Amino acid sequence: MFRINRQTDYAIRVLLALAKQPQNKRISTSSIGKEMLIPPALLTRIVAQMAQAKLILAFPGRDGGLLLARPAEEINLREVVELMEGQFLLSECMLNQQECPFEGRCPVRKRWHRLQQVIVEELEKTNFKELALETEDLNSLGLIISDL
Repeated sequence: MFRINRQTDYAIRVLLALAKQPQNKRISTSSIGKEMLIPPALLTRIVAQMAQAKLILAFPGRDGGLLLARPAEEINLREVVELMEGQFLLSECMLNQQECPFEGRCPVRKRWHRLQQVIVEELEKTNFKELALETEDLNSLGLIISDL
């Protein structure tokens, strides 16, 4: 079964929490952990990895916190998935066709390739500004529903 790992999910949550903030407003790592339900030990490791990849900026100290390294609309899901998981591949044959005993005659490989393209394109076009706006829409909808 193909699925993203827990650390990738947590990394996406961190970026989403930051994307929801006003531009240049720092937010503490602990606040993100509480809001996004991320265990502190994993959060520290994920934040370090994303800072090293220049997705976020980390400022130490009492007035420190985290910021997105670029505008939210310039960071997409593909970047995060590939940072945390490595290159996205549906099948090993996508990596090295020469290892396949059927080489270029395999009808399934063409489908894997098409599916992979669709998924990668969707990951690329999904940016964190869009996700943050969708979160706001869902939150406002939740307020409307609870008022009924």
